[in-house]
Amino acid sequence: MTLLTLGLNHKVAPIKLREKLTFSPAQSQQALLELIKQEPVHEAIILSTCNRTEVYYKSLPEAELNSSAFLQAWLSEHCTVVPEELDACCYALNNRQAIQHLLRVANGLDSMVIGESQILGQIKSAYSLAESVGAIGSHLRRLFQYVFSVSKQIRTMTGIGTNPISLAFVAVDLAKRIFTDLTKTNVLLIGAGQTIELVTSYLHDINAQQLIIAGRSRRKALNLAERFNGIGISLEEMPKYLANTDIIISATSSPLPVLDKSTLVTALKSRKRRPMLLLDIAAPRDIDPDIAECEDIYLYNLDDLQQVIADGYNQRQHAAKLAEAMIDAHVEYFIRRLQSLDAVDTIKSYRQQVANVREQCLVYAMQRLQRGADPGDVLVRLAHDLSNKLMHEPCTQLRRASFDGCVELMQSAKQLLGIE
Repeated sequence: MTLLTLGLNHKVAPIKLREKLTFSPAQSQQALLELIKQEPVHEAIILSTCNRTEVYYKSLPEAELNSSAFLQAWLSEHCTVVPEELDACCYALNNRQAIQHLLRVANGLDSMVIGESQILGQIKSAYSLAESVGAIGSHLRRLFQYVFSVSKQIRTMTGIGTNPISLAFVAVDLAKRIFTDLTKTNVLLIGAGQTIELVTSYLHDINAQQLIIAGRSRRKALNLAERFNGIGISLEEMPKYLANTDIIISATSSPLPVLDKSTLVTALKSRKRRPMLLLDIAAPRDIDPDIAECEDIYLYNLDDLQQVIADGYNQRQHAAKLAEAMIDAHVEYFIRRLQSLDAVDTIKSYRQQVANVREQCLVYAMQRLQRGADPGDVLVRLAHDLSNKLMHEPCTQLRRASFDGCVELMQSAKQLLGIE
């Protein structure tokens, strides 16, 4: 059995190329149905996210050398990508490397943000989709179920995903700590750049009740809001939304504050002591620092959050080292499990061979008993014939090994037969 991985990720391929190779769930279904009909591929799972597209598949050993080239050509044709573009970026891994890579991916060690947990859910979704179309057999099922079990253990024991390290993630994580249920909160996001886009994505994933995006350019705010089912407004429109806002996250490039104390105080009067969280992740600051003096206001600026990021980064780095060590051990264990499975067919054949010999000897003994032979003599002859027939082939091979000077085979035979 040969397990293989072919793909590319954010480390080796630019987003322009990754975009061409993304698969929606419907596209993955169709692609898998097409793929498993091809001779080199017997089982397959397609993992497609914004940062990676990877195909995990099973091939027969005799087809292993050609399967990677075949799959890369198939991927190029299926996604209408020039072959040379893939040649420069694709990686092909087999057996031990493929298993180790999948474990690293599942535990967020191959992600942009170390330890991020979203990828494990994406792998489970890819697995379920492949199983629904019959693209998974016993080999990939055994591997992925093992990876799911091990990943849960690694994340629990190392705590690799518990300490946020990106600014956007820290902001959302802090909001979750103060408002335990964000599905009941209204969030105002000021700005429409990359940081706010990432924050909005996180909030959308956890189903924040309402997302309002305010930008200097109303059109840009609207475009971003539409992607996440939010509301896009201009900065001038903000005051009329503040009273119903629970969380404000701001990240603009404005040289002056975009939210002053007097504007917020007016909004607070109608909130009836309901707390409000303000996260100012801009430099220069977007939110007037005097707002921190207001009651029921929690204001955090970039300096407050940077310390959380630094602490989280150090803790995740330590957790990543522990996770890597655990992965190495689990890869070794799984490889040994696979090797033990390789012996199953040999054991079955040997048992069948012994059963055939036993049946032959037993038939002959029964025939002698029916002819009136002495039962004691029949038992002695049965034991003699059975032992001779079972030992014949091993003894023949041992004599040949001794004659040919095969010392290692002789030593292995002693170990196998339990001879001291």
